[in-house]
Amino acid sequence: MIPTITGNLRKHFITVPDEINRCSGIKVFGQLLKSFVFSTDVAIIRNINADAVIALYPFTPQPIIAHALMLAADKPVFCGVGGGVTSGKRSVEIALDAEFQGALGVIVNKPTPNELIRKLKDKLEIPVVVTVVSMNDDIAGRLAAGTDIFNVSGAEKTAAIVRQIKAIDPGCAVIATGGKTAETIQEVIAAGANAVSYTPPSSAELVRNIMNEYRKEC
Repeated sequence: MIPTITGNLRKHFITVPDEINRCSGIKVFGQLLKSFVFSTDVAIIRNINADAVIALYPFTPQPIIAHALMLAADKPVFCGVGGGVTSGKRSVEIALDAEFQGALGVIVNKPTPNELIRKLKDKLEIPVVVTVVSMNDDIAGRLAAGTDIFNVSGAEKTAAIVRQIKAIDPGCAVIATGGKTAETIQEVIAAGANAVSYTPPSSAELVRNIMNEYRKEC
């Protein structure tokens, strides 16, 4: 049994599903990472036991947001640096800024051209993570361009995409979305995912649960 220490003030701490611990993990600069929290909510990030953070959001990447997340986080942060609307030289500059501020990796999204991956690899020491959303994505081309880690987010096809990537290169590193159940997490790990990303409940959901408990006391 693992000795566990908690406190009275942190009893609402979020824990990632235990099933994630069954994956191999990905070792980045000596740190073994198995669970990634998908969030830019600093309160969530500070109160979850995930090994690392995937910081993606639906706007053009802004260095000040990455700086704030890395300042607040108590775990490694992998920052989104564009690849779609934001691309080319701007993505490279954002990625360099993220590395200088302490990011452990950078993430580019699905439309990223392979040439941008090559440019990022030429400039960065930290890993380049490439998002995959479809079985039609150019996996071999991504690998040839220097992709370090694949971030697979294919909804119900995630496990199938992971298997496809591993069939091309069994040794490549893969993070996969784990879905909402123990079964879906186990499925992506069985398919070959080395690490799993977990989307936690929102702050609004957590506050609602707490307020419901308070109302019972009235």
